[in-house]
Amino acid sequence: MSYEPLTIEAESEAPPVKVNRRTIAKQRTREKVLEAARTLFIQRGYEGATIRDIAQAAGMSTGAVFANFADKSELFDAIIKGDLEELHEQMSAAASDAKGVEQVLLGMFGAGYSLYLKQLPMVQAVISASWTRDANNENEHRAALKPLLALVEAALKRGVADGEIAKTVDLGLLLDTVWDLYLVNYRRAVFDELGVEQLTARLSSQLSMLLRGARP
Repeated sequence: MSYEPLTIEAESEAPPVKVNRRTIAKQRTREKVLEAARTLFIQRGYEGATIRDIAQAAGMSTGAVFANFADKSELFDAIIKGDLEELHEQMSAAASDAKGVEQVLLGMFGAGYSLYLKQLPMVQAVISASWTRDANNENEHRAALKPLLALVEAALKRGVADGEIAKTVDLGLLLDTVWDLYLVNYRRAVFDELGVEQLTARLSSQLSMLLRGARP
């Protein structure tokens, strides 16, 4: 009996995606605008930085800025989204290194303080913008926050599983309260000039009191 030799055809590889020079140039322009805008927002706050100023700092025309962003609010939201993605990475790392629900929360929120205390005018602008967004922008901002809130929620659920938090506790309400505690302390950073260690110590006392009432 003769056998035909077995031949295996190699799978055809997908053709590489070609990125043309125009796409690369547009991305670089966008990055330059974002970098210049971030610097000015930190230096002057949201209201103090104009599109004209941002364009000048980026070394381009206002038309080039508007070719990438519809207006200043869209530009500002793009910076916030990038910051939230970076914060998510840092909070995830902090959560993996800590044990116990209180220490996990402190680690995550401490990462936030470390990131944002270097750019407090941006924090003030973000909080201010939260009161003036339209419904669509607010929904987009909430969507960007969801991964961060999911990390906090996971820590609280772990606390329930480990017996640190009572099963009867309203986790949704506890999540909102914990997040609000984290945010409100930025006022202390702005007006009382508290640093990361001081804010974290303050939050530790607040969380300890709050979680004491949530124990089984």
